[in-house]
Amino acid sequence: MELTPADAVAVLRRTPATLQAMLEGLADSWLLANEGPDTFSPRDVIGHLIHGEETDWVPRMKIILEHGEAVPFTPLDRFAFRTASVGHSTSALLERFAALRRESLRAVGAMTLDGAALARTGTHPGLGRVTLGQLLAAWVVHDLGHVKQVARVMAGQYREAVGPWREYLTILDRP
Repeated sequence: MELTPADAVAVLRRTPATLQAMLEGLADSWLLANEGPDTFSPRDVIGHLIHGEETDWVPRMKIILEHGEAVPFTPLDRFAFRTASVGHSTSALLERFAALRRESLRAVGAMTLDGAALARTGTHPGLGRVTLGQLLAAWVVHDLGHVKQVARVMAGQYREAVGPWREYLTILDRP
């Protein structure tokens, strides 16, 4: 599938509502479950996505458009959200994510993202040269990966409870 900004935005626009539908009002036993040390719970995913809205996707797009490869991206701390999420309800985090995503998509809508813009390059601290188009595509895939992760972590809570059906429920044993 060829990347188009409109198609990418169509997916990015849906992520907050998807996570809200999956997580709003659930007990902590669902929200705080994870897959082991240094993995994300569903609640952690929301905090991580908030941090990305604030520091990653649109700020990096702006760096590419304004500076190209001359200004490298600031490295992203995947766990920086942990201190920022303390003291906030899951509902408040979901609302914050939705508001930040709307803001991000307004910023993207104000950019001229034609073929020339999508081909512009920036410098990622670990990957080196990347294009704005690759960054936009990665944003979409990053969202989808975290939606999958939330579903997988939640499904894992019933790994034993499903009994013999486990062999048919591939989400329980495939990454």
